[in-house]
Amino acid sequence: MSYMPNVIAFRPRPATESLRRPRILIRAAREGQAGWRRGRDLKRLLRIDHCPAPGACLPRLRAEEAAMNEARLQRAAEYDMHRHVLLMIAILAEMRAAVADAPAPVRAGAGVGAAMLAQIGAAFSGPAAAIPARP
Repeated sequence: MSYMPNVIAFRPRPATESLRRPRILIRAAREGQAGWRRGRDLKRLLRIDHCPAPGACLPRLRAEEAAMNEARLQRAAEYDMHRHVLLMIAILAEMRAAVADAPAPVRAGAGVGAAMLAQIGAAFSGPAAAIPARP
């Protein structure tokens, strides 16, 4: 007889689900990165007076984009393709700004605790942080 554990190993899911959107929408958002100015465009898009810290408005942007995507899927009359593309541009730009604003990784030779912190930081940067500007 062979030993079979009764534990089924599943791959862990990322903390934030990846965005699965039409290719043309993602391409438009990537192309729009060149003209994105955070101070000007983020305030206008979110209708706020001042820009929050990089990455702080990501939950709000994702929620608005999810609602916009739901309207797109339902072919609702209130769907605004221009705003949807702007939200996607803002999400990509904010993810980049949050990664750029993150503290520098700790060198491996700094001790066991530092190495552990570096691994945790690498786990949270994930694939969402490494979105290229252009394909």
